Amino acid sequence: MSHQPSFVPLRGFSPQDLLERLHSIRAAGDVPLVGDDSWPEPQWRRIADELMAQSCPPGVGWAALTSGSSGSPRIVLRTAASWELSYPALEDGLGIGPQDRVALPGPASSSLTLFSLGHWLAGGPIPLLAAGRTPKSGDFAEATCFHGTPQTFRALLEAGAPPMLRTALVGGSHLDSQLRQQAEHLGIRVIAYYGAAELSLVAMDTGQGLVPFPRVDIKVDDNELWVRSPYLAEGYLPGTGQARAGPLIRSGSWATVGDRAEWKWDKRHRARRLHLLGRADSAILSASATIIPEEVEAVLRSVDGVADAVVFGLRRPRVGALVAAAVEPEEAAPPTAAALRCAADRLLAPTHRPRLWFCTEIPRTTSGKPARGILQDQAEARQVPRLA
Repeated sequence: MSHQPSFVPLRGFSPQDLLERLHSIRAAGDVPLVGDDSWPEPQWRRIADELMAQSCPPGVGWAALTSGSSGSPRIVLRTAASWELSYPALEDGLGIGPQDRVALPGPASSSLTLFSLGHWLAGGPIPLLAAGRTPKSGDFAEATCFHGTPQTFRALLEAGAPPMLRTALVGGSHLDSQLRQQAEHLGIRVIAYYGAAELSLVAMDTGQGLVPFPRVDIKVDDNELWVRSPYLAEGYLPGTGQARAGPLIRSGSWATVGDRAEWKWDKRHRARRLHLLGRADSAILSASATIIPEEVEAVLRSVDGVADAVVFGLRRPRVGALVAAAVEPEEAAPPTAAALRCAADRLLAPTHRPRLWFCTEIPRTTSGKPARGILQDQAEARQVPRLA
């Protein structure tokens, strides 16, 4: 008689205890869901209760939380094979194996970190997790590889790169060229990637632009990115309000989460490269123009003194929305309002130039992604400082 898998919610364990629990749960054929230790207990209890009220569908091996930038958690279900099939190609690309130790500064609740924990259970590198909620450099002193967001990678390098670190897998949001160059100057090989909790690995960039990950087919239909691969998730946990709101759409063997993209011809490498244009639902409609925030953010990050930037729309009558930008300054030399406006005037079309400017530390999800929706709400409520 085959084993009927059960969901097992987990939260509040030390790194070593968490690894042991994950090993035993997966060995028993059950499905773990790792919660975020920073959440209030009522929020976690609601999610855990929703989980335990459901029967686990056959074949599911992992349940992962995803919040994107909105902060509203969804539970994504996937088979164990949907991750395991990608591990050999990843090991070849990174040059890693079971003898390596991977620094995982993100919370174990994020699908990014959970992916690497699944890799360990399948014979991959030994995971190094932060001992507390705030990662410290000593947590990763023995790391030979890294997996995390650009934000956590930058923090690791600024704290002093682990002496044996030689390769880094960076995803979750934009990786700027200066951070790549900084790592390469230290002898660290960097592979950036595009993926999603629902799609897993989609495309990777070794420094020459995004190309499809092995065994992944990509098509761009009216600027919407569609993926066909063996790494796709099964879908969302059924029966909960948040689950029904998920962005995953299937059409036959193809799937999309609504990200926008285009193919561009790279003259230097004489090949097509994938260029991401952001999520369709993040587009700003201002008067008669459609503004893609990621395109404006890329320009603002090139301004001296800007560590990061997030662009969003502030609702206004008649025009729909005003384009607004929040910049996170570098500590050494923060940008002036005049420098920002000058760069915008020089590099952006009039419709794409921010009309309102904010200077603040950018709020982020627990995995390190910019929380665009939270920042937009804070700006609407006048809770972030404006630049004159």
